[in-house]
Amino acid sequence: MIDRFKKAIQDASDLLREQASQIGDSARKGSYKVIEDWLKIFPALELYGLEITSFALSVAINPALEVELKADHDQFPTERLNEILAEVKGSTGLTSVFSTIKTTYGLHRQTAASLRDPLIVKIHIRLSPEIKVYIGEPIID
Repeated sequence: MIDRFKKAIQDASDLLREQASQIGDSARKGSYKVIEDWLKIFPALELYGLEITSFALSVAINPALEVELKADHDQFPTERLNEILAEVKGSTGLTSVFSTIKTTYGLHRQTAASLRDPLIVKIHIRLSPEIKVYIGEPIID
């Protein structure tokens, strides 16, 4: 009786381990697909004046890519951002980046603070990408 109980527990453990592995493989494949899609966007961001200054890949159950880009503020006045947004309308990634930059500038103007160099855009790509825009260098990140 105890042997059957041990066998049942062992079988359940093996099944859980196998299912966790399959979920991990699926998450990894999904993450790599998202990363590959974003890799196509970075050359366009550089053409618009955002220079890649840092590039990192973390490998785990959910792989992630982190890219930092910098530019001067004078490259992105509101009129230029509106032009860019019209140009990139069909690209979700490019639209997300430039609308986040535009929104950040708009919120920053409301503070009446002066612009501090540089403009920094950090993009953290995993199953759900995250875009951060900094005005000036963050002391702590």
